[in-house]
Amino acid sequence: MDAIRFSFIIPVYNRPNEISELLESFSMLHGDKSYEIVIVEDGSTETSKAIVDSFESQLNISYYFKSNSGPGDSRNFGMQKAKGNYFIILDSDVILPIYYLEEVKAFLSKTYYHCFGGPDAAHASFSNLQKAINFAMTSFITTGGIRGGKQQVEDFQPRSFNMGLSKKAFLDSGGFGKIHPGEDPDLSLRLQKLGYKTSLIKDAFVYHKRRISWSKFYKQVHKFGMVRPILNQWHPKSKSLVYWFPTAFGLGLVFSAVLFGFNIIWPLCVYGFYFILALILALISSRSVVVAFQSTIAILIQFFGYGYGFLKSTFNLVVLKKDPKKTFPDLFF
Repeated sequence: MDAIRFSFIIPVYNRPNEISELLESFSMLHGDKSYEIVIVEDGSTETSKAIVDSFESQLNISYYFKSNSGPGDSRNFGMQKAKGNYFIILDSDVILPIYYLEEVKAFLSKTYYHCFGGPDAAHASFSNLQKAINFAMTSFITTGGIRGGKQQVEDFQPRSFNMGLSKKAFLDSGGFGKIHPGEDPDLSLRLQKLGYKTSLIKDAFVYHKRRISWSKFYKQVHKFGMVRPILNQWHPKSKSLVYWFPTAFGLGLVFSAVLFGFNIIWPLCVYGFYFILALILALISSRSVVVAFQSTIAILIQFFGYGYGFLKSTFNLVVLKKDPKKTFPDLFF
């Protein structure tokens, strides 16, 4: 096997401040500095060119501007331009811990995988809202558990905010598709069909800012829910009853509230126990009462947003037999 030469692929759309923070974290990475960074500006009206230029003396950076075609296509564009033979794909809203690349190198030198994913965490500098949303997205008692959590190492489905992909796997698979969100699990499932193994590198985490408002968070998880039935249709073997959990959770909560009106209390008590558990776990992890209470709000938004999106998409695709691209054009580029 040839020596690994890393290229970081980072699409960006109207977020120069995020690129500044990310590049600053690159400048503090420990270890070998021979990697390259490929910034792909996806048709932004507020470009990050000036920010990139300010780091040219410190980092090996290539900058490309292209018309807007979505994050998946922009990642493909970046991988086509990159000089390395192993690509690490990051979102623009992440910050790298100082040992990130050393963790990746140590793992791949022992057990080489053509595709890997890493977890995310909340940085101490993040707002309370960002920390609460991070808890909702990563906790084992929420959809973080549905996605496999940190215990599922083999056949992990990487997410493109922190994902590694060999040049060979990119060329064989054709890279990311035109759907968004959902382009990353789609790629993972296609790679598995081609015989490639995927893995989680538990210690190669990034600090991930995610959404910064409740409305943006709802829109994001709602789209996640809408995408999953489409992926199930494209990849039937990926179907699982666990994807119904957010829908069942939301419907169950509504039904429990109705039963409470008829003095049937115990179903609502079960939900109360769940949210008390979530509150305690969030308090332990964040050490903040504010973050803990906001985490319960984030969980509600997450389950209702995802669950409604999943139910709506399933009804249109499975019951009405509609074409996903015509029915949900906003999910495709």
